[in-house]
Amino acid sequence: MRMRTVGALAGALALSLVSGCAGSGGTAGSSSGTVTYWLWDSNQLPAYQACAKGFAARNPGLHVKITQLGWDDYWTKLTASFIAGTEPDVFTDHIQKFGQFADLKVLEPLDDLGIDPNAYQKGLADNWIGQDGHRYGAPKDWDTVALFYNEKAAKDAGLTAAQLGGLSWNPEDGGSFEKAIAHLTVDRNGKRGDEPGFDKNHVKVYGLASNGAGDGDGQTQWSNFAASAGWTYTDKKRWGTKYQYDSKTFQSVIKWYFGLSKKGYMVPFTDYNSQSNQANTQVAAGKAAAAFDGAWMISTYAGFKGMKMATAVTPEGPTGKRATMMNGLADSITKNAANKTGAKKWVRYLASDECQKTVGSYGIVFPATPDGTQAAVTAYKKKGLDVSAFTAPVADKKDFTTFSYPITDYAADVFALMHPAMQDIYGNGKSVTGLNQTNDQINLILSQ
Repeated sequence: MRMRTVGALAGALALSLVSGCAGSGGTAGSSSGTVTYWLWDSNQLPAYQACAKGFAARNPGLHVKITQLGWDDYWTKLTASFIAGTEPDVFTDHIQKFGQFADLKVLEPLDDLGIDPNAYQKGLADNWIGQDGHRYGAPKDWDTVALFYNEKAAKDAGLTAAQLGGLSWNPEDGGSFEKAIAHLTVDRNGKRGDEPGFDKNHVKVYGLASNGAGDGDGQTQWSNFAASAGWTYTDKKRWGTKYQYDSKTFQSVIKWYFGLSKKGYMVPFTDYNSQSNQANTQVAAGKAAAAFDGAWMISTYAGFKGMKMATAVTPEGPTGKRATMMNGLADSITKNAANKTGAKKWVRYLASDECQKTVGSYGIVFPATPDGTQAAVTAYKKKGLDVSAFTAPVADKKDFTTFSYPITDYAADVFALMHPAMQDIYGNGKSVTGLNQTNDQINLILSQ
């Protein structure tokens, strides 16, 4: 059923690309006029408005019109715009969506922009090369994952910053990480998770917040544990042809991770809501003492009223290394861009050190260029924020492993199958061995 849905979308998009000249408006070769640009993060809007001003000053006659939409609306409306022929000239692209957009041929190759992979943080530029060898995204920014924790809760538990920054774990007994999370957990009677008489059914403060089941990537849930155990999503770094959710290593990680909830140390699935009750809101409300979350959430956690937050690197795993997903966004141009010449100038400027240093100066995200990253670090420091837990994995390849989202075809189908499968394990206590069948279904789709 899902394959037919994707096929129908592909057909509709193909039709729009054949007849979608309405989207080109006869100005595809113009170097003046308006360039339309879509992004989803409202926090980043002022930074890109500043870039648009700088761009206009250097390109008289060109104006950038920015549209900001919430995450869910963004992808729904973007997909609909491809079908209707009303797509923007340029949009912020996510690696999760890239494979499908490239496959549907709705993106413009960017080979002529002169993107130098060495000008950006290692690996970011390579992620946007399609299976056909063409580039479809210009590096924009990057993020990693770290452990946010309530300093008072840690102090009350007798846990120091050095201890929380030196945790390790394993899938057998959870190591010092599980011990710390257990000790941060407090039931309604004041008993901690590692004390006799702890009531796991009536927890007042959980040691670890929840960002849900993680679907097929587990970015801010289980991905750092799986990677530090030596597991990889697919058989290849990019454009893999087989997923590996049937791996015994992976399944042992998942069983242990969601077992934290069964023990009462992690917020249960029933208390998580993707819209209103995510990990950050659980911590802000005092329901949880710590949470794994991404660098894009630094300002959110720092803004909690009456609560001082700190960060720690992800725990060391059985491989002897710490791991974190290093995600990177990019800017892509649509195939039927109304002002393609102007769009290419805008994307080239977005990927330039000048714009990226401007974005970095706002202290919201880490831009893709090293100078842009440094500008962000400096901006965070001025705000009194230590972001080393996020930057260390990028600088230190000896002790850290960084990895990307899985980049494959049929990303929407992988999500459609893994979303309920992981929720069943987390929320309904289903066996992790059920992932064997799910993995077979996914690989069957990939083999088509």
